[in-house]
Amino acid sequence: MHRDMDLVRELLLRIDQDPSLDGTRWVHFDPSELGMPDRSPEEIGYHLDMLIECNFVKGQIGMETIPIVCKLTWDGHEFLDGIRDPDIWNKTKKRVEGLASVTLKVVAAIAEAEIKRKLGL
Repeated sequence: MHRDMDLVRELLLRIDQDPSLDGTRWVHFDPSELGMPDRSPEEIGYHLDMLIECNFVKGQIGMETIPIVCKLTWDGHEFLDGIRDPDIWNKTKKRVEGLASVTLKVVAAIAEAEIKRKLGL
């Protein structure tokens, strides 16, 4: 399975917006409740696993298809804040279009450059 940056962004946005994911409890996502009918539970679980592994999400990976999640980490908030704005996200995706793959660090750097451009810096 390949990493889908649109799904990464969508999951980070959903975790950030969910008031139950405030760090006080563990939540098991039900893929059918996420409003992502075009995504399989395995695809969602795979991407949540990666977000936990890269320390963007505090969670636990287990034998279940979908890991349990507690909250976004500081790194998760930092990355999400760089790509939250839909205009910035679309410009970032356009700049990496045509590349076979791109790292999270490159995506974050491009988003930061787009934010600076928008601010006139």
